Amino acid sequence: MDYSHDDTGLARQPIGYWSWAAHTATVTHIRAALAEHGLTQPPWWVLGQLADADETGRPRAGVVATLRGYLDVGDALEPEIDTLVARGLVTEDPTGRLRLTAEGHALRARAHERVSRATAEIHAGIPDEEFVAALKVLQRMIHNVGGTAWHH
Repeated sequence: MDYSHDDTGLARQPIGYWSWAAHTATVTHIRAALAEHGLTQPPWWVLGQLADADETGRPRAGVVATLRGYLDVGDALEPEIDTLVARGLVTEDPTGRLRLTAEGHALRARAHERVSRATAEIHAGIPDEEFVAALKVLQRMIHNVGGTAWHH
């Protein structure tokens, strides 16, 4: 792989630009994979939160609270959940507990397979040790400036 600069030049590059460029490229790649299944990221995240919650379901408020900070989605989750219910992918009982339908499970499985391939494409040629080191560096930078960004 050819890099934009030699190591000395790379050390002087602006992290804001490169982290933004990496974000844009990777998120665009993931979103394209999801679009193949008629999904955007917020509904995908909701489906993921409900994947293992069949018996008891998950409270709507808990799903929203967990996902609210993902890429600044904020209050947009409520209508996204309503759309999943309207599409017959999620059910909501009178207590506000959400569960995937059979169609929701099937869509999630198909999309998960595609997103897994997209993630593998993003990680191609990057050993786990380098990936972990990159995330640690980014998390340290976030910490250094008093930011918060934790993904569970």
